[in-house]
Amino acid sequence: MQLDPSDPAMLLDPVATYAAARKDSPVATMPVPGLGTLWIVTRHEAARAMLTDPRFRLGRESYAMRPAGLPDTPNLGEMDGPDHARLRRLVAPAFTARRAAEFRPRIERIVDGLLDRVAPEFDLLRDFAHPMPIEVMCELVGIAEDDRPLWRRVGVAVASGQGQAFQDAIPDILAGAKAAIARRRAEPGDDLLTDLVKSEATDDELVVLVWHLVLAGQVPGNLIGNAVEALLRHPDQLALLRQDPSLLPRAVEELLRWCTPQLLTVPRFTAEDVEIGGVPIPKGEPVTVSMLSVNRDPDVFPDPDRLDVTRAPGSFGHLAFAHGAHFCLGAAIARVETEVALAALINRFPGLRLAADPVRVPDPGTWRLTTLPVTTAEVTPAGE
Repeated sequence: MQLDPSDPAMLLDPVATYAAARKDSPVATMPVPGLGTLWIVTRHEAARAMLTDPRFRLGRESYAMRPAGLPDTPNLGEMDGPDHARLRRLVAPAFTARRAAEFRPRIERIVDGLLDRVAPEFDLLRDFAHPMPIEVMCELVGIAEDDRPLWRRVGVAVASGQGQAFQDAIPDILAGAKAAIARRRAEPGDDLLTDLVKSEATDDELVVLVWHLVLAGQVPGNLIGNAVEALLRHPDQLALLRQDPSLLPRAVEELLRWCTPQLLTVPRFTAEDVEIGGVPIPKGEPVTVSMLSVNRDPDVFPDPDRLDVTRAPGSFGHLAFAHGAHFCLGAAIARVETEVALAALINRFPGLRLAADPVRVPDPGTWRLTTLPVTTAEVTPAGE
């Protein structure tokens, strides 16, 4: 099945589009300007196999479509082999599950501070979900307080997707990364950036690591937006979380599966002629995974289109954070951020509900909202 990236039906309802593609074949195709035919794996079993198969390789072609102005040095998500392993080892200690758990109180302070400032009716994306991750990443990486206004500003552009706003923010992103590195060389602290500047990473690699962490660190904002909308549209599921907060970690996994904002993995290129599910793919072709599609594969997830916050998180492995050597480095911190954010919203605002219809952006790469207007005022029963 060939997908049309300009088709409004695909852009506005990728769930239905990918469901049809998945039913038709384990691999769909989509024309992408400058890249040719993109092969998209739609089924879970095939995706897991592809993401760990050495015949599918990342390389310079994988980041050929990145916006102009970014450094030519690849980031962690765009490289394979020894260089990827070396750089990942440098940052991995800051992103373990234990480190994320230890960091939780600082995330809670950030979340509480943002929610202290919201009005009774507010845009949950603009006022909370988007600014929160940039504050967390600045704290985690070690961006000095004086430098954070720049990162808050570019964070808005990053969260808006890779359009003109992102393109315009690139000079500031690079300048901010270089300034943060220079500051930590002059003023070491107890943070990731200080550890990185003491490592064997080159200056170019350091700059790329910083901006990549900022970019990747914005994913929880779109996830939180999708998750809140999903819960508000499924009040029975929201009620379960209010009744039993211990379900929150399980709910986060289900929401990652059900409404992950990242639609496609970074393309890998075939090192030889290969087959996926019986579909032949020639050497040198770009191949990606539709995470939205594989996370709703009925062969793996019973009743996959049903949102169920009681679904056992360990029974089936969603691929919202990909799989294999490129499993998302920030998965643990993203889970904690999302759980803390949802817990705070549920506890603070028992009357939280949509104030107007959210607006979802047509984007072939990201399933995300642009507005999420909510109100915290509780409904007064009729007759009172």
